[in-house]
Amino acid sequence: MNKEVALGMLSDLFWTGMLISLPVLGLTLLIGFLISIFQVITQVQDMSLSVVPKLFVAGVALLVLGPWMLRRLIYFASNLWGNIPFLFR
Repeated sequence: MNKEVALGMLSDLFWTGMLISLPVLGLTLLIGFLISIFQVITQVQDMSLSVVPKLFVAGVALLVLGPWMLRRLIYFASNLWGNIPFLFR
């Protein structure tokens, strides 16, 4: 295995990890931003107001997008395992 193949595999690993985590992190970031704006406008500084909706949105996102995330991860892992015989030629 040469360095180009190793760097390509590492690039695929980081890209897949980012792609899998992006929907949940993006939605919780958006909800956190909207709640922060609401707290600034109303001057309500309750910590549970910011945590509970983010947990709820993250749970719903995992339920809705979980099958897609799992398929993507399985595709990456099967592709990685399937290419092992071709790496050492």
